[in-house]
Amino acid sequence: MDWYPLKLTYHVRTYAFGERLIVDMLGKEDAPDGVVAETWEVSDHPDAQTTITNGALAGSSFHEMVINHPEELVGSDWNGPHFPLLGKFLDASHPLPVHLHADDETAARIYGEPHGKSEAWHILWTAPGASILAGVHPDLTQDELFDAFKRRDYDSVMYRYPIAPGDTVYVPGCILHGFGPDTLIFEIQQTSDLGQTVMPTDLFGNEKPLAQWDEDIHATLAELKTNYFPKPNPGLTIEREGNRYTTGCAGPYFALERWNLHRTHHQPANDARCFTISNVGEPAVIRFTGGEGLLERAQSCVIPAALGEFEVAPLGQSADLIVCYVPDLERDVILPLREAKFDNAEIAALGILPL
Repeated sequence: MDWYPLKLTYHVRTYAFGERLIVDMLGKEDAPDGVVAETWEVSDHPDAQTTITNGALAGSSFHEMVINHPEELVGSDWNGPHFPLLGKFLDASHPLPVHLHADDETAARIYGEPHGKSEAWHILWTAPGASILAGVHPDLTQDELFDAFKRRDYDSVMYRYPIAPGDTVYVPGCILHGFGPDTLIFEIQQTSDLGQTVMPTDLFGNEKPLAQWDEDIHATLAELKTNYFPKPNPGLTIEREGNRYTTGCAGPYFALERWNLHRTHHQPANDARCFTISNVGEPAVIRFTGGEGLLERAQSCVIPAALGEFEVAPLGQSADLIVCYVPDLERDVILPLREAKFDNAEIAALGILPL
């Protein structure tokens, strides 16, 4: 098969925390009217499967391509029930609920799901004073946590940190978190939508019955872990041939990089992994054997593993891209950063790495 960068339909969620930042700030002009809280840019989730929109495969199911061509599309020696990465833009014009997602062990044990949902937030825009809540004080009892959640006093039991554009926050499964208001992010995550919340309202702002609220808090506490403390990180930057490459986070399920390109980027062939690329700047050109394609602002694409070498170049003065992949942590993250003279403590702060 002659592979090329795949553009996909995107899925919209209209949760109560969103407004129009993805349209007004990011410039996603083809988004529907009304609340656009999330656009799932790259998704193979069963509730939000997508269709290829460009090239010879236009109209094909992305899921069927993943299942029928796993090694060519995702990477050599890979197989799984769905594409391993889910990338989205998320508008937190209003505060997100305080919630958590299952990790792999919890997903299998409680839900019979193949994996949980570790995630990372890359901050694109915030109003002054924006912050996140992430992680729980480890010395609190479940009764103390329950009482705080019933009082809606999250700051008494969680850590709050200021955030700024360019920060990335790595959040493993089973770690309690929330953020907003006035925040726009790109989120990369495992392909899962499992979640539990301690809030008295649902995702659409509807009040829950009291018994349901209590049940949800208990369910959240049953999954809660306090063994990781997410913190905003500006990332580690390497400058090369006139371009800036910032590693925002890394862990066993994904790595996220921000590429600020002023010159053409040359990417060698690597059939072990695919990439997702989301454009948060001016249009960029992706060139590959057999053709080229334009990636507009607020568009995303999947680079199949079997595509071979490719180039990314600014159409104008610069390009600003978010690039995600499933890493070989030693080869793809740790070794290049050590060669750039970053120490183990700086590298370890990016997420979960074998250091």
